[in-house]
This record gives sequence, C-alpha cells and structure tokens, in this order.
Amino acid sequence: MNAKKILVIEDNPVNLELTVDLLELAGHVVLKADTAERGIQLARSVRPDLILMDISLPCMDGLAATKALKQHPATRDLPVIALTAHAMKGDEEKALAAGCEGYLTKPIETRTFARNVALFIEAAEERARTREAA
Repeated sequence: MNAKKILVIEDNPVNLELTVDLLELAGHVVLKADTAERGIQLARSVRPDLILMDISLPCMDGLAATKALKQHPATRDLPVIALTAHAMKGDEEKALAAGCEGYLTKPIETRTFARNVALFIEAAEERARTREAA
C-alpha cells in the first residue's frame, strides 16, 4: 500500500503519540491537530486521505467537527473515522450519524490498529472510485 496522508485530531498527548507512532511505522505521513478547529483548518488546506477523529475534544467535540467537515464542499468527501474511548451502547451509532465512516475504540489495539486503518482507507478509495464512475 502506498503511503497515505492521515490527519489525527487528538487532544491527549499520550494517545496522539501512540497513534502517530503506529501510523508512521506503517509508512504513512501523519498530520496532527490537538483541537477540532485546528483539525478542520488542516483538513481544508491539506485534504488528507483519512481523518482519525477523537470524539472528546475541548471546545468543539469530534461529532460537531465531523458534521462541520461533512457540510463543507472542500472536505465533504474526506473519510472520517471516530477514534474514541466512548464505547458505550449507542456511541458508535452517534458517530456514524454525525458522518463518520467508521469507529475504532481506545485503548488502541496496537497489533491490529494499522491494518484496521488500512481497511478504512481501502473502503474510502472504493467509495471514491464508485462516485467518479457514477
């Protein structure tokens, strides 16, 4: 798989470091934002291949940030995956309803994380091919 640009929006430095390390080990280029607002700005300017969105962020939470990304023409088609410690009944449904294409829980399972991210990237690329063919 070719290296992809992945934007990680995460306010916890320990979680951010682990996520970045795992993605970089898998050969990806990783962009970082510690607030939803910074993440939205980066997404609009860089247009990453995938966004990993923490749900519990200061000020604007990840669900609101995902909705904002999905409402803007420049970021509407960017795949957003919730990466969250919110793993209660109904949390995944809330993330999907906000516009997330997928859902990963914390703590991160280090042995399978990069492969799960790769599967989300493959699915996003397939959706993009389908849109272009339509």
